[in-house]
Amino acid sequence: MADSIWWREVDLAALNARHAGDINGHLGIEVTEAGSDWIRGRMPVDARTRQPMGLLHGGASVVLAETLGSAGSNLTVDPERFFCVGQEVNANHLRGVREGFVTGTARAIHRGRTSQVWSIEICNDAGELTCVARLTMAVVLRRASEPG
Repeated sequence: MADSIWWREVDLAALNARHAGDINGHLGIEVTEAGSDWIRGRMPVDARTRQPMGLLHGGASVVLAETLGSAGSNLTVDPERFFCVGQEVNANHLRGVREGFVTGTARAIHRGRTSQVWSIEICNDAGELTCVARLTMAVVLRRASEPG
């Protein structure tokens, strides 16, 4: 993929299928598209993702942010040799959301030999910014005994 940060082609169906049984599936998160240097996904604002006051739970926004940054970082490394895991995530919640979907877009700020930093912007259906997050990922050398 010329002029792309991805190590391999981004297979959205495979990404979504891989996470159907984990927290992403439970929260309804789906990766929807990818460009040459960004990845995007969405999450419903419903009973699974709201807090008691009826607003999108900040923790759910963080799960969406970490999902997108983690998927992105792992798509930039040789999966036979490396995998990426989260080290730190922070988020600023800017606007409440009560219904619809939120859509996050993740972009790499730094891709180094041992770490990556990703910026994730989450917007509501009107395109208004609801959350900004930053995710630091460790790039880990895969041992021969670890699954790929």
